[in-house]
Amino acid sequence: MEWAMTRAARIRPSTRRVMTSVFNRLDYGPLARVYCYEGGDEFWKSKREPCRRLGMLVGEALLKRLSPGGRSLYVGAGVAELPPLLAESLELHRTVLPCNLRRHEVVTLNRACRGLPVRFHTADAGTVHGAFDHLWIVSVLNDPEQYPHLSSLSYGCAVPLTFDVRAFMKERTVLRSLVNRCMAKLRLPAVVTTSVEEANWIADWCHRHHTPYRVERRQFRTALVGDPICFMRIGVMRR
Repeated sequence: MEWAMTRAARIRPSTRRVMTSVFNRLDYGPLARVYCYEGGDEFWKSKREPCRRLGMLVGEALLKRLSPGGRSLYVGAGVAELPPLLAESLELHRTVLPCNLRRHEVVTLNRACRGLPVRFHTADAGTVHGAFDHLWIVSVLNDPEQYPHLSSLSYGCAVPLTFDVRAFMKERTVLRSLVNRCMAKLRLPAVVTTSVEEANWIADWCHRHHTPYRVERRQFRTALVGDPICFMRIGVMRR
């Protein structure tokens, strides 16, 4: 991967139209039930356009950082990942492998992406085969539904008197295993797209494996969870 790639990159109008078409084809009924316990319809009315618009900004940022023809592994990919996935596959002709354990969401996403080079998989990203030069893992390692104890600590909401240390340690073991399995698939040098809150997990792996890394300063807003996104260069010495 060429780390000197600082070329200006914009998503073509044709790809933008495809993104808009995919968002229009999405069945937001099932997605409302996946993302919200209640009020899902109103949620998507307010989040749909920001999700597409902010996702395109991240997609354009990836065009400047990734090489054509590579492979990307997306962990826990959903609606918010559609613009980056389409930008990679249509603009750079990269192979993208988005994984999502929520079967109903995967079915809905694949219907909207029919005829396009993006197909979601109901699979544990840590079990997929092959090497990748880009890993996307955003709002996965601090998911409050899947990992409530770790999430509360990450966001500074843990109550010292009631915090369950044993439950936290179990969650940490599960997540460290996921990070280990995913990071081991990277062909260095590589890019990791993650949230600012989750970057420590990637840095921890790099320290334990004596692998140099660099965290870019620029951050990008997200529409759904609100966690800012950053890019990490793995296998690259710090400046």
